[in-house]
Amino acid sequence: MTEPPQTAEPTSASGPAHAPAPAPAPGVTAAGGPAPRTPAAVRRRAALAGAVVSALLILAIVFGSRLLRDFDSALLPYAVATVFLAFGVAYRYTVWISAPGARRLFRQGWRSFFSASNFRRAPTALPKMIATYLGFQKFLGARSHARWAAHQLIFWGCLLAAAITFPLTWGWFTFTSATGSGPGYEMRIWGFKIIGFDALDAVGWLMFHGLDIAAVLVIAGASYFLRRRMKDRGAVTGQRFAYDLVPLIALVVISVTGLLLTFSSIFLHGGGYEFLAVLHMVSVVFTLIYIPFGKFFHIVQRPAAVGMQLFKYTSRRKDDDGVLTCRRCREPVDTTPYVDNLRGTMRDLDLGFDEWAEYCPRCKRVLRGTAYLDHVKKGFK
Repeated sequence: MTEPPQTAEPTSASGPAHAPAPAPAPGVTAAGGPAPRTPAAVRRRAALAGAVVSALLILAIVFGSRLLRDFDSALLPYAVATVFLAFGVAYRYTVWISAPGARRLFRQGWRSFFSASNFRRAPTALPKMIATYLGFQKFLGARSHARWAAHQLIFWGCLLAAAITFPLTWGWFTFTSATGSGPGYEMRIWGFKIIGFDALDAVGWLMFHGLDIAAVLVIAGASYFLRRRMKDRGAVTGQRFAYDLVPLIALVVISVTGLLLTFSSIFLHGGGYEFLAVLHMVSVVFTLIYIPFGKFFHIVQRPAAVGMQLFKYTSRRKDDDGVLTCRRCREPVDTTPYVDNLRGTMRDLDLGFDEWAEYCPRCKRVLRGTAYLDHVKKGFK
């Protein structure tokens, strides 16, 4: 790798010419940033965070189900899997934000989120970014409209399934018969009646078949991506079975077994229901435990991207913060606060070439190519 281009002569420090440089203070790097934590310290902190989050979820299950009065013991494996899920997400997220780059992104995102001046300057920015980056994920449409549509099917299907399954598993939602014999039902949340409905009308059908609707959406989206990963040459070349195919297969298995449970209860009078229930439970538990350590973890990371986009957006709207131009071609690079944030991350990592952040991507490639021609290729005859 070539050294960063120098635009100014290094300034001489005051004092003796050969005086040794002062040692950095404890807890900081030579560049002045916070010292990176050791892997052991990061793991201990992550394990502590995971234990705390898991304990809080257990307490929420106990008290949310009214001291387990509304908890369904048949759903115990699902509840245990969600506790492992909470531990894994907290552990992995803590490890992730311990890296200098992610830590700066995390802090800047929350700082922009809680900034009163940002809210006064752009009150609609956050709702728009939540809708575009988290909800409709418009950035995927630039790649392919078909991929965007398939991703939307998976996203909304999984979101609907989670909104139904998790509260039911924890005993927060209950559906009880209003009359004991008729088709009337009541949905209660934490013991409080929310709505009453007839199991035979449209509302009742949607209530009892919400997971079936979610399963159809997920199967459609996952099938598209499975077909693409078997047919598209570019996807086949770079894919990994455990990372790229297992999540899609798990979604399809969960959805198909869920639909088969409904099919068995309606058309087969419960035939094969026990086997299908066990198979469905195993696939769900496996997927929940897999989420923090596989490709699905980007679901947890995505909100952090919203924070960084909000940081960049509000920086552009400030009158006193201009857009930094490339030091070579004078084309716009990005906002000054964003570039300063990137340079700070590079200094924290002691990379020693944070000046590259002040060049546009094209000029970086040109400078690297020029350095290669001047210092490497000329040695070969």
